[in-house]
Amino acid sequence: MHLEHFYAVSLEWTGDRGSGTSDYRSYGRDHVIRAEGKHSIEGSSDRAFRGDTDRWNPEEMLLAALSQCHLLSYLHVAASHGIVVVGYTDNAEGTMEQTSDGGGHFVSATLRPRVTIAGGDTELALSLHAEASTKCFIAASVNFPVGHEPTVVLAG
Repeated sequence: MHLEHFYAVSLEWTGDRGSGTSDYRSYGRDHVIRAEGKHSIEGSSDRAFRGDTDRWNPEEMLLAALSQCHLLSYLHVAASHGIVVVGYTDNAEGTMEQTSDGGGHFVSATLRPRVTIAGGDTELALSLHAEASTKCFIAASVNFPVGHEPTVVLAG
C-alpha cells in the first residue's frame, strides 16, 4: 500500500529595510511562515547570521520537528504496547557545521526525552524509543544521525 500525504506552507520575507539586498548587512532576515488555518510562525536566521534572536530560526525548527516527530511516534508505540504515558518532555540539541564555502549542514542531533508512565514495565517503556525512532518520518528524512538518550520514570 502506497499512501502519500501532501503539505503546503507559504513564506513571506518581511526584512526589506528599504534597499533590498544591496549588501549583506542591509537587509533583515525576518520572515513569516504560514499554513492554511494555523497561527503564523515568525522566523529569522540565527544570530550568528544577523538574525533576530526573538524569532525561530530554521535550525531550531528542524530540531523541533525531530523532537515533535519522536514524541508522536513514541506515544503511538507506547499505546500499542500498553504503556500509559502521563508526561513527556524533551531537551533536544543539534550540531550544525559550517563549510568553507559559506554553506553547512547538521552533523548530529540528540533527543533527551524524559517519559513519565503511570505504572508497569519501565524497561519496556525505555526500549520503545528504538521502535519510535524507526517510525519517525522526519528522522527517516534527514541525512545525519539522530541519537536518543531517554529516561523513563514512574508517576508518583
